[in-house]
Amino acid sequence: MKDAQTNHSSHYQLQRKGDAFQLQCLPRQMSALEDDQVLIQVGAVSLNYRDLLILRNAGQDTVEGQIPLSDAAGTVIAIGSKVSRWQVGDRVAANFFSNWLGGKYQAQHYLQGALGGSQTAGVLAEHIVANQDAIVAIPAHLTLQQAATLPCAAVTAWHALFERGQLQAGETVLIQGTGGVALFALQLAVAQGAKVIITSSSDGKLARARTLGAWQTINYRQQADWDEVALALTDGAGVDHILELGGPDTYARSINALASGGHIHQIGVLTGFGPTPNLWPLQFKNAHINGILVGSVAHFNTLNAFLSQHQITPVIDQEFAYEQASAAFDYLASAQHFGKIVINVQS
Repeated sequence: MKDAQTNHSSHYQLQRKGDAFQLQCLPRQMSALEDDQVLIQVGAVSLNYRDLLILRNAGQDTVEGQIPLSDAAGTVIAIGSKVSRWQVGDRVAANFFSNWLGGKYQAQHYLQGALGGSQTAGVLAEHIVANQDAIVAIPAHLTLQQAATLPCAAVTAWHALFERGQLQAGETVLIQGTGGVALFALQLAVAQGAKVIITSSSDGKLARARTLGAWQTINYRQQADWDEVALALTDGAGVDHILELGGPDTYARSINALASGGHIHQIGVLTGFGPTPNLWPLQFKNAHINGILVGSVAHFNTLNAFLSQHQITPVIDQEFAYEQASAAFDYLASAQHFGKIVINVQS
């Protein structure tokens, strides 16, 4: 091991409270590094909707005692004896999947490595340990707070639009909402030269989306038939890419709004879990449904190169102190945010 590592730290754990969980901050004894590991002093973490589902115990009852959250950025403070890719002082972020480095996704191997899930510890801690191959360098123009927003939301948007969708300049993209994945998709697509349509129930959020480059916006409370509006905006051709973030309540409209040969990128479950509608129309459009579950270390590195090239800065709605972790979750649950919610672990 190179450079001294800390023996004393703290982390948050999920402790059962009724049918769900609550956060508890506890002291943590850090174990010695293995030869291929690095010790990271966490600067900041960010929240995703998945984290709220886990806290509410939506489908998982095996996370008691687990450290939550998947997204963190920090500074390397110690390295194992065989670590060659990193040095003390490097600014890094951990990939969402600790074991998906690249290539084809294999659920039977990689799902268990999802940070903050039932089998792999998360990152809501003062220090974390990671394999040297499971982290990426942070773009130089980003702060630790900004970089902490990338591992889940930004990589998801990149994987959908660029790796699977092969987004081209001039194509149209419809994005549901103004959460983390949605705004990253907006920024990435605009940088690529695509025309982006944003839907939201808030005129204020839609106005802010236009300042980020949205081509058109639709308030779905005022125009419930937003799919027909999207068709009209594209002269009846339909939208080339749709980030499906809503779930069962929005799927039929997504199919209707989709262009021939288009892509529905299935990502979110904001309206809950349930059966999808009739998929038969997709056949007559020669269209695609791409299931998207975050991405690999290789995807993360390619994303970061694009962010650096275009000097894209993540949108952060609000920052909380480490001691305010529970309040950060409450704010996420309020659905008032525009962009990402960050917890500053180091003040």
